[in-house]
Amino acid sequence: MTLAEMLTQEIADECDQVMNLSIADRCAFVENTPDCSMEDGFFNYLHLAFCLLPPNLTPLTITLCVIWLFFLFVFLGLAASKFFCPNLSAISTSLRLTHNVAGVTFLALGNGAPDVFSAMAAFSHPHTAGLAIGALFGAGIFVTTVVAGSVALVKPFTVASRPFLRDVIFYMVAVFWTFLILFRGTISLGESLGYLSLYVVYVLTVIISAFIYNRQKHSATAAVQSSPHLPDFQSSESEDDIPVLSNGSIQQEYESEYRPLLPYSESTSQILLHSLNPVDSRKWRRKSHSWRIFKVLKTPLEVLLLLCIPIVDPDQEDRNWRRPLNCLHLVTAPLVCVLTFRSGIYGTYLIQGEFPLWLLTLLLGLFLAAIVFCTTSNECPPKYHSLFALLGFVVSAVLISTAASEVVSLLHMLGVVLSLSNTVLGLTLLAWGNSIGDCFADITVARQGYPRMAISACFGGIIFNMLFGIGLGCLIQMLNSESEIKLEPEGLLTWILAGSLGLSLVLSFVTVPLCRFHLGRIYGIFLLVFYGFFLVIALLTEFGKIHIV
Repeated sequence: MTLAEMLTQEIADECDQVMNLSIADRCAFVENTPDCSMEDGFFNYLHLAFCLLPPNLTPLTITLCVIWLFFLFVFLGLAASKFFCPNLSAISTSLRLTHNVAGVTFLALGNGAPDVFSAMAAFSHPHTAGLAIGALFGAGIFVTTVVAGSVALVKPFTVASRPFLRDVIFYMVAVFWTFLILFRGTISLGESLGYLSLYVVYVLTVIISAFIYNRQKHSATAAVQSSPHLPDFQSSESEDDIPVLSNGSIQQEYESEYRPLLPYSESTSQILLHSLNPVDSRKWRRKSHSWRIFKVLKTPLEVLLLLCIPIVDPDQEDRNWRRPLNCLHLVTAPLVCVLTFRSGIYGTYLIQGEFPLWLLTLLLGLFLAAIVFCTTSNECPPKYHSLFALLGFVVSAVLISTAASEVVSLLHMLGVVLSLSNTVLGLTLLAWGNSIGDCFADITVARQGYPRMAISACFGGIIFNMLFGIGLGCLIQMLNSESEIKLEPEGLLTWILAGSLGLSLVLSFVTVPLCRFHLGRIYGIFLLVFYGFFLVIALLTEFGKIHIV
């Protein structure tokens, strides 16, 4: 029996111990340890690092993995913002949902898709559950300190009192509940359903409070009209009546300037090529060099996603109907789902052991595409065009889930190679990667004069991520395996993370009302300093400088 086999039996399948072995024994340990076999993900990154590549190339391996991680985060951001969210918006428009209902359901799902799918992927294995906890708590403290503090620095404003207190209270309840579950070490089926139920209560609270506010507003407006001597009714108490940042009309007016005077009809091939071009020449000329470089890097990913995912835009006159491309989507979208769902386990599946599932999907897609192409025109979208939004939603969700699984597997490998805990990787790389897009978006919204919308998005998104990420992730794992899941905190760092998030929420809950709900630059600086202090404490704890005696 080799040293690697002996250690495999002694340390109860803990893959983190591979770095304690000699270089010659690491590959055998990885191959014989079940904890090192990542079922989710197309690649076994641990096998790549310890078996396929020589040990002297470990720095190069880490560098390449970090670059690959960057592209995965870019892919997640593109799939969520350019494809997942627009199709969700089209679905909510087709269902005629109000802005409040759509904002706390479909919009929250669209904005939080990378976080939720990453948490679901991490909860699928006990040894990566720490990634989910670290990412959800880490993203929570990052958004409530760095993002909220940046918004306050960019545009000092007076926050709407009742919605702010409502969101902070619900988030504190979610954090405290998670703290108790971590302390106990297990989560049951009822508690997983409780997370989802708590979000339903939050949605109902938002809807009811918005209804009450609008009713009071209409009553006061009617009173003003009947008595002209009364002052105008203006209230800053509700932020549920949020102005919608929509540049649809502006864009239509801008495009009408460049619309040809004589009617012009593009051919089918021209429509296809134009639809697959993600670069707007007018925007390209106006943007900076750094934006152009990043756009060049993103363009191949955007073209691949455009080939696979249909987009329905209710704001456009033709609802973004592109006949050749949408017919192609009927072939590529189902095929991509079959080949990527659950990391491609159905890609080699044979129906009754003889006929490949992917081939059946391809033939059915070609049949449907031929029917749609022969029964529609390039100019007018069909009556069933809204169904393409549902198709785009499903495909983008599958691709986001697949990319999230790759991110979790890759971070687990980096944690093993660099001897870092899953919690610290979750609260840093995973949390930053999933939250950096929201950070820039919220700061941009604040600069455009809507700081209340930005601060509302800060808290509304992380409430959804926490409740759905843990609730749905654990629920799916229970349906696949056990009726109870063990959540083992990774030492002191987990409690520092949970305590820091709880402390930041309590300080905001106390400080903001004392400041009469005015978020100024001093408050923004305080939040940024708080996050910096927390990050220093967390890293010192990870490297053993702070420990329990």
